[in-house]
Amino acid sequence: MSNVQIKIDWEPNARQKYEKMITKIPLFHREIAKIVVDKKAPMLARERGADRVEEQDVVRAFFSEVPMAFYSLMIRLLQEAGFDYKKHEQK
Repeated sequence: MSNVQIKIDWEPNARQKYEKMITKIPLFHREIAKIVVDKKAPMLARERGADRVEEQDVVRAFFSEVPMAFYSLMIRLLQEAGFDYKKHEQK
């Protein structure tokens, strides 16, 4: 993933859920999760041809960037934040 940050708007509900989830991530991992998802979600939105980041981009960013060792924690936090992760999970 490049170091270039893509400037794109976020759908307000997706941003609110994302920020809620970030606060629930253990402090030690919080900043790195924020860095990678802040980069990956806009990239995914652009790949879809969208003009803003939506829930599916946030969920897919977490799935693609968070190590599998943290999968169960990520699922729990996605649910607690109100994300419908199953709708966007890659099969």
